[in-house]
Amino acid sequence: MSYDRTVSLGADFATAVTAVRRALADQGFGILTEIDVKATLKAKLGHDMEDYLILGACNPPLARQALEADRSIGLLLPCNVVVRREGDATLVQALDPGTMVTLTGLDTLEPVAADATARLDAALSSLT
Repeated sequence: MSYDRTVSLGADFATAVTAVRRALADQGFGILTEIDVKATLKAKLGHDMEDYLILGACNPPLARQALEADRSIGLLLPCNVVVRREGDATLVQALDPGTMVTLTGLDTLEPVAADATARLDAALSSLT
């Protein structure tokens, strides 16, 4: 089962991060959390790795709808979006919102997942 939606960009990491933030905002997502995995692993473990950033994106109306359908869905929120270097490319990956429906088995989440998918797909498409 595929659980991600991924695009590959020729842009450098910093340019890609800026573009991802703008694309998500254009689709109604705000960034609630940001984890710089590269910096964290370097600081905590002395481990060097490629640029790797996790953005916790949230669209409040969609989050509210999902929480009304299932209070435990907060375990799958916010929508994580990863921006990371892989070779000469920068990958942008978003968790497929359909995963919420698959994992919970709740049909009431289907419209929320469909809307979130459409918005994330639009954001990702605007990057290429």
